Amino acid sequence: MIKEFGPTVFLAILLGTSLDLYFVGKKMYMFPIRPFPEVFSFNIGFTFVALPILALVYLNMMNRVSKWGRVGIILMLSLLMPIVERFSELFGLFDHANEWKHIYTFYGYLVFLSVIFLFYRLTNKEH
Repeated sequence: MIKEFGPTVFLAILLGTSLDLYFVGKKMYMFPIRPFPEVFSFNIGFTFVALPILALVYLNMMNRVSKWGRVGIILMLSLLMPIVERFSELFGLFDHANEWKHIYTFYGYLVFLSVIFLFYRLTNKEH
């Protein structure tokens, strides 16, 4: 399992951390409530715990469906993420700059999920 999913989960963590550092650094968004706020400017709980678990669930779902099912999963998750983002804002877990548009989240996750799955397929051609 580690050999099959490990590299892709590591890439998801690396991309998630890099994107968070970039956007937090540009002051496009911030995480008002996060573990160790004096050390980390991004939410390490999401990046290092939730994201790997969600990546594993996502990859398992993608392995169980057809090509069109995969397209549907990527689209549905990409559409769901701006909604989750909005609820995170309501609960004070997330805050955006006024210039931020939630459509950025849709396109960002569309690309992120596609890259993650393509990387998974490239590193698991024998499966």
